[in-house]
Amino acid sequence: MAHITLGNDLPGIVGLLNFRPQTGRPLSELAEVLLRGDNSLSRGERELIAAYVSAENDCRFCYSSHAASAEAQLPEGTAPVEEICADPAAAHISGKMKALLDIAGAVRQSGKAVTEQHVAAARAAGASDVEIHDVVLIAAAFCMYNRYVDGLAAFTPDDPARYKAMAALVVEAGYVRGDA
Repeated sequence: MAHITLGNDLPGIVGLLNFRPQTGRPLSELAEVLLRGDNSLSRGERELIAAYVSAENDCRFCYSSHAASAEAQLPEGTAPVEEICADPAAAHISGKMKALLDIAGAVRQSGKAVTEQHVAAARAAGASDVEIHDVVLIAAAFCMYNRYVDGLAAFTPDDPARYKAMAALVVEAGYVRGDA
């Protein structure tokens, strides 16, 4: 049960966004731009970054929902998500994604943990400045989203089918809808 009365029984961040639309809509719009907007990183890759940060932050709702969204949009399905959460360095993903996940992991610890070496490695692996920028922002935003969900003890479903259904809705309609 959430720490506050939300007036709805919607899961995770969706319930929180609906509780206070004045803040919910801009947060949804940020997720839309970061995870679905025009970008050289695929939507699946950006969802993978969100899932990775959420897993590292131990936010079960955000991890489960973004892992399902990544799986729905990556040609490899569940394998990359499971691999990066087990060991990002050994995952069967591109060198560029490994370097970008290193940056995301550093941001998760502290913005100051991102070093010139992280950035140089990402560039050497083919990452553009826009991709590096967006990964830092995705990681920072998901630290906030994770703390928002867990800090208010938002409802976290146990049934994986719920996350697959939410992912299907995100793939079809995006993050900015009438429910937030």
